[in-house]
Amino acid sequence: MAAPQQPAVAVPQPRASTASSLLRELAEVVVLAIILYFGISFAVQTVHVEGLSMFATLDDNDYLIADKIAYRLHAPQRGDIIILRPPTDDSKDFIKRVIALPGERLLIRDGQVLINGHRLNEPYLPENWTSQANWGAPDGQVMPPNQYFVMGDNRNRSQDSRTFGPIGRDRIDGRAWFRIWPLNNFGNIYSKTPTLETGSG
Repeated sequence: MAAPQQPAVAVPQPRASTASSLLRELAEVVVLAIILYFGISFAVQTVHVEGLSMFATLDDNDYLIADKIAYRLHAPQRGDIIILRPPTDDSKDFIKRVIALPGERLLIRDGQVLINGHRLNEPYLPENWTSQANWGAPDGQVMPPNQYFVMGDNRNRSQDSRTFGPIGRDRIDGRAWFRIWPLNNFGNIYSKTPTLETGSG
């Protein structure tokens, strides 16, 4: 006569195996978080606006998100609001607008900007400007290769290329993307952009 079968008994899992599984999952989460942190830090940065040199587009104590990848893919464009390091000081970040591009002839007379002889319309300017309202030789100055002329929108209160000259592309760290603070002004900072008049000369 066959002996009765004994019921199967579940073998308890060792606690060490469960603990190592939890530790492995925790390590994966930490590594993923580190990768995401450095990936995001490489791609974007938060910018705190200090001062009024870009008023009325940007105000003192605005917070922006800046894109640090864009200029690895394409050159800065006229009208871009950029984060830059001035030529004489690596410890400071300035925020300015790109006005003239490499190879363009720039002339500033009586608060009017001429690019290759064509007037630049700038609807974002808060007022007529009289401070440093002239720049360049009588027939203008050509921007060297990889050099950009930048100015703050608040021309009467901005230290920019009129003071320190055109800046190299290697001094540009990113393009301001959108505003995140204050919440009542959240979003687009490019509602007004510069345009060249085709009929002036």
